[in-house]
Amino acid sequence: MKKVYLDNASTTPLHPEVILEMTKILTEDYGNPSSTHSLGRNAKSILELSRKSIAKQINATAAEIIFTSCGTEANNWIMRSAVKDLKVTRIITSKIEHHAVLHTAIALQNEYAIQVDYVKVKPNGEVDLTHLVELLSEEKKTLVSLMHVNNETGTILDLDRVSQICHEHHALFHSDTVQSIGKTKIDLQHTPVDFIVASAHKFHGPKGVGFAFVRKNAGLQPLFFGGEQEKGQRPGTEAIHQVAGMSKALELSYQNLETESQYIASLKNYAIERLKTDFPGFKINGENTFYNLLNVLLPFEESKISMLLFHLDMKGIAVSRGSACQSGSIRPSHVLAEMLSTEDLKKPSIRISFSHFNTKEDIDLLMEGLKSI
Repeated sequence: MKKVYLDNASTTPLHPEVILEMTKILTEDYGNPSSTHSLGRNAKSILELSRKSIAKQINATAAEIIFTSCGTEANNWIMRSAVKDLKVTRIITSKIEHHAVLHTAIALQNEYAIQVDYVKVKPNGEVDLTHLVELLSEEKKTLVSLMHVNNETGTILDLDRVSQICHEHHALFHSDTVQSIGKTKIDLQHTPVDFIVASAHKFHGPKGVGFAFVRKNAGLQPLFFGGEQEKGQRPGTEAIHQVAGMSKALELSYQNLETESQYIASLKNYAIERLKTDFPGFKINGENTFYNLLNVLLPFEESKISMLLFHLDMKGIAVSRGSACQSGSIRPSHVLAEMLSTEDLKKPSIRISFSHFNTKEDIDLLMEGLKSI
């Protein structure tokens, strides 16, 4: 049975060149980068060359890149330090953010009695920027936290516009860019966002490593303590093989961005055409969505929801209902709950997410699987 993997928004397969890079380092470059002997110095050199390479891809400086274990850790660190150390008294976010942001905002509200405001979300899944301006008219030390590409629907935030709005209102701007780093160009000299985050496994790198971009002189303090690694901002011995794998994956992603993004977009368009033919009553959740992500409401009965993914899985087809972090939940997606009517929310929606490793045959097999339900 052919395995069909169409859940690339939750994680991506490792690029073969990344595996080779990581294997070499695991075998030969096992020194601790904090050690002063030659093995340690060599590991340190790999670490810093990786940092420079990552910074170059997003037009930042190497000093602005801090390695973390994942995007979730980076989000938690930035938001917590903004409140604790930068004396932010209000967080403005939206109810369609990843739980790494939403749950952190609520925790900080409980701990520090800060104000948390939610920007309205339009029925098409876009954040209402007019409402954001209204919220920012209240002068408070504020952190705005809005994701670049929504991980469930693929709706896109205008980073340049929001950066400008935040700058005009003297607010800090943090964006969860986990779904967009490696898949679209981000120029941090052109876009004055203060903080962004990335997770390597979303762009064909290894799990367990990510990074935070923290603009120079931002003033963040560490989340935990015990070492001087990462300029004292993130203590703990760095996983050199993970960092180098992430650097290689990001380099390959941007090197092949134009051809791969066009190919992936063509697969998404093919999937939409197949859906129109096979399931004419389907709807796309969200408008003007990112090229690798398709969230669709299927014209099936409510009773089909619980067995839908299981049925596809039995046929070797991997898709999801939404964020992998909450895939075990039978509750409706918190993202779709902000966008859909009560009636539509009862119907099954699935998230199909593509990579350059996918083919039209994968989509054909998905459609046959859905037709057999």
